[in-house]
Amino acid sequence: MEDVMLLEAIEQYLGGQMSPAEREEFELLRKNTPEVDQMVVEHKLFLHQMDQYESHRSLKLALHDAHTRLLNKGDINEGLEIRPQGKLVQFWNKYRRVTGIAASIACITALLISWLVNAFSPGVNNSRLQELSRAVEQIKQNQQVQGSKLSEVASKIPGDVVLKGGGSAFLIDTKGFLVTNAHVLKDAEAIVVINQKKEYSAKVIYADQDKDLAILKIDDKDFKSYGKLPYGIKKGSSDLGEELFTMGYPRNDIVYNMGYLSARTGFEGDTATFQLSLSANPGNSGGPVFNKNGEIIGVISTREKQSEGVVFAIKSKSIYKLIDELKKSDTTATGRIDTVVRKIRIPASSSLKGVDRQQQLAEIEDCVFLVNVYKK
Repeated sequence: MEDVMLLEAIEQYLGGQMSPAEREEFELLRKNTPEVDQMVVEHKLFLHQMDQYESHRSLKLALHDAHTRLLNKGDINEGLEIRPQGKLVQFWNKYRRVTGIAASIACITALLISWLVNAFSPGVNNSRLQELSRAVEQIKQNQQVQGSKLSEVASKIPGDVVLKGGGSAFLIDTKGFLVTNAHVLKDAEAIVVINQKKEYSAKVIYADQDKDLAILKIDDKDFKSYGKLPYGIKKGSSDLGEELFTMGYPRNDIVYNMGYLSARTGFEGDTATFQLSLSANPGNSGGPVFNKNGEIIGVISTREKQSEGVVFAIKSKSIYKLIDELKKSDTTATGRIDTVVRKIRIPASSSLKGVDRQQQLAEIEDCVFLVNVYKK
């Protein structure tokens, strides 16, 4: 009898049916009685499994009803088998934009057919035919535009590669030069950078494995040069305890984080890096670190796996050294160095000083990119 009463009490507790006083008393009982606490955990799991079973059962019944209706209507034949493709999800992720464009073409075609049926019904006149002719011509033009867009989207990613990793990057020049970590681009066969859902092909211009820094160039006719970068890249040192923030892509959406500079040196006393106290994940690699004035003071490179919130960043003065190395070299990773590369101008001053944080983020967001790396 006591067990039944206890189970009833547990159900009331889990269902939120207890008064505040009763709930407080029951939680005290859980705290002081491990057996009761275990019963609560097990009963909660049991209820969750029952909910899952009911959802599964309802879905199964709905699918069965739909299948029966389709059979009765003759829309499907019994015995046909759907063969799953191993790369279905990958194919969808890669070509969903192409699919969307193709769907819009199909929609336009369907509308045209509908219009033709109505237009050539009894009572059609010359003005109606002229209107239809103009509409057909417009649809042809739209299809040509859509067709060219299909080719452009498909050409961003070669068909013989798959997504293998990535990170973050940020502009250091308005003409499409970005900085990221060298390790982010390791063995890349193709690189696509993304900002505000716009995808651009990119190529490695220069990489220094020792510094773990690399320069990318957006190599895409769809990219338009920026007028002016809102931030500057700091040459000097930063102070211990200095407030800082980051923007990067640990997932497909840009993520903002705050922290502070916790040590002037990095892992094992490395003077080229410093230690930060903030949250970061693998996709943050290559992302910028800003001070409160909107100046870039570093580039996130790695984190301490054994300690939560311990991150290491390459000091921003290494970016200047990297550009100097590039300009002094005869060739880039893609061939001989050209005039555009020699004219890279790193922004030294920030227009974000004294601006509130939300406005800073709004202006910076356009300059920080998701990097997707593809390999065979």
